[in-house]
Amino acid sequence: MASMSTPLLSDNVEGTVDYKGRPVTRSNSGGWKSAYFIIGVEMAERSAYHGIGSNLISYLTGPLRQSTASAAENVNVWSGVSSMLPLLGAFITDSYVGRYRMIIFSSALYLLGLGMLTLSAVLPSLRPPDCDVIKMGEEFCPSPSGFQIFFFFFSLYIVSLAQGGHRPCVQAFAADQFDGRDPKECKSKSSMFNWWYFGLFGLAVFLLGTRTYRFNLMEDESPFVRIARVFIAAARNRNQPTPSSITEKTHLSSAGDEASETPLLGRSSQFKFLDRAVAISDDPVSLKKNWKECNMSQVEEAKGVLRLAPIWTTCLLYGIVFAQSSTFFTKQGATMERGIGSSFQIPSAALHSFFNVSVIVLIPIYDRVLIPMARKFTKISSGITMLQRIGIGLFLSLITMVVAALVEEQRLLVARESGLVDMPSKTVPMSVWWLVPQYLLLGAASVFTMVGLQEFFYDQVPDELRSVGMAINLSIYGIGSFLSSILISIIEKATVSSGYSWFSININRAHLDYFYWLLAGLSALELGLYIYFAKSYVYKTKRGHGIL
Repeated sequence: MASMSTPLLSDNVEGTVDYKGRPVTRSNSGGWKSAYFIIGVEMAERSAYHGIGSNLISYLTGPLRQSTASAAENVNVWSGVSSMLPLLGAFITDSYVGRYRMIIFSSALYLLGLGMLTLSAVLPSLRPPDCDVIKMGEEFCPSPSGFQIFFFFFSLYIVSLAQGGHRPCVQAFAADQFDGRDPKECKSKSSMFNWWYFGLFGLAVFLLGTRTYRFNLMEDESPFVRIARVFIAAARNRNQPTPSSITEKTHLSSAGDEASETPLLGRSSQFKFLDRAVAISDDPVSLKKNWKECNMSQVEEAKGVLRLAPIWTTCLLYGIVFAQSSTFFTKQGATMERGIGSSFQIPSAALHSFFNVSVIVLIPIYDRVLIPMARKFTKISSGITMLQRIGIGLFLSLITMVVAALVEEQRLLVARESGLVDMPSKTVPMSVWWLVPQYLLLGAASVFTMVGLQEFFYDQVPDELRSVGMAINLSIYGIGSFLSSILISIIEKATVSSGYSWFSININRAHLDYFYWLLAGLSALELGLYIYFAKSYVYKTKRGHGIL
């Protein structure tokens, strides 16, 4: 197997073309000069999405008059849908339209959704009525009309649909600008994943880079079909003995590669039941038509996808923890002292900026200080392995929940000592700065886990499924948000009989501290399971690459 230090002999980048379909050279395409344009459009998208997400629970419990529990569930459902739709977008992208076209279409759809949301908050006919009518000596807040609620949520889910096409493509397209077979570009690709999260300006910036982009050639056959064929062939041949010795010599790849003694992706000993799908014919036409026969490269692709399942599953709880920053963290901040000077009040949603500050500070330190130091000891180009990076972040997310629980216990204690338990509209005499550590810790956890997951799912899926890899990564947060919503609903029903649920509309009677302790305990269990599966994980190997 070739060493990663082996230089490439040609300036041409194999398997890529420019925007006119012409072969590209390394010197005038791709690399950082192209990635900067793509990072620009991601900066705009992330600013818009997080602007909505950070303020959503305040808008739902305010103008839309929803309870805390209902609002948290709606935020989690919206976030979950937004993170699951990329699976559909990735399927359409990798099978039919390609990443560049999907980015343009989804960016236009984003503009439509954001415009509709703006109208829902500006036009009197679409905006929920204000609480400015005094009735019987008390403030009266009329409920929004059914159409106003419909228009708002319809606009909100237009943004979700746009993200479904945007998120799995943009980062994968940026990573496509670096050739993994070139040692220098391979190192830059790993660094790109770090700085990508740092950049979290729009469509115009993305279009400016069109002439410099590298476009991966799409194969005639969908990669989804190839992988599905393996599972179907293995099922049909389930009564056949598992082949004991298979080489790639007599099994041509679907792309028409010449025969080779070594499987394209490296023969693995895991999931041997899929080896029953291996063909005994060397006729490529027969391999495509007969769903009882596959070649070894296709089998290894399917194994690679299946191998991701335990890592994906054991990271779902991180998705639940991450969902709390835009829901209950924000509600806590709204009850605390947020004044700066005599007149300015920090909006509770603005506390999420400390999450971003943590990321902005740690990314350069991680990329420029920690990684070079780690390389000297590990001799790995990325400093530490992707799974080690993810594990460190999972540990930090556990610490985040412990700190959040302790801070909430203190907030409730101050509320009781101040006689404010039954006065939720009054400010608890406790500085909002107490919440900053949990935001900073969650940001640090994201630098490790979120960025690590992005690189892991891009790198470890088959090359033709990299948009899907990004979508699988995002689905962690989608499923996590759904699970958070379900967990809140179950706890709400179980505790409401006591008079005050954990998520009471009177947050001074609620017990968010119990909820955070529960998540801390589950995070500890998750971390143990993750370590168990990560230790046995076998990294994908590539032609010209060593094991990562």
